[in-house]
Amino acid sequence: MADITQEEHMPATSFFSDSVNRRWLASAGVLSIGVILGGYLLGDGLTRARQADRSVTVRGLAEREVMADLATWTIAYSATATDLASAQGSVDKDSQAIRGFFRELGFPADALQPTGVNVSQYTDDGVTKFTVRQRMTLRSTDIKRAQDAVKRQFELVRRGVVLEEGSGMAFTFTGLNGIKPEMVAEATKDARASAEQFAKDSGTSVGTIKNATQGYFSIDARDGDSGGGWGVSDTPYKKVRVVTTIDFYLR
Repeated sequence: MADITQEEHMPATSFFSDSVNRRWLASAGVLSIGVILGGYLLGDGLTRARQADRSVTVRGLAEREVMADLATWTIAYSATATDLASAQGSVDKDSQAIRGFFRELGFPADALQPTGVNVSQYTDDGVTKFTVRQRMTLRSTDIKRAQDAVKRQFELVRRGVVLEEGSGMAFTFTGLNGIKPEMVAEATKDARASAEQFAKDSGTSVGTIKNATQGYFSIDARDGDSGGGWGVSDTPYKKVRVVTTIDFYLR
């Protein structure tokens, strides 16, 4: 009797199930790797973003002493009389004395100009009086000569000119635009030095500028004096000052 060999066959449903399981495991593995990698990249990105956002805000100062290049002297004077013509005549006499004073000091005639006149009328004990007030302004770039004029201003009083309050010399520095770039650079350098000290203390280093504000330029009397009032004259020695505010990145 011949032997009959029985071949064993794997059920089709079992083969299909194993294939699906392998694909599912492969997909799950890829997904897991993607989640892990994505989480790492996200965390690293946040860390780098936080590091990039680190900054320090500092201020930089720049100061410079300068000499004024423009002198202006407004001279106010007046005269009072019982009739307008007499009051005006006294003021005209004072005007001639003032012009002679500056002419003797070497100023050109056009350096002195009338800048205002006012006439008022009032009654004092039943008597009508007129007051004429006038202003003349000296404008000159000859600073040395202007200083000499201030020193000799009492000569005007000797000539009969009564100076009213507000008669004072003022000196102005007009060359700010010429020194602005250099002073901003100095203030920025000063600010970076402060930032570097901060970075050194915190174990970091200074990067590029994040934000910057130039600040306001101020021009003041070098020694704290000021003019414009009676008996008080300005000086030509000025101090220019600027403070910048800068945000530096830290790395």
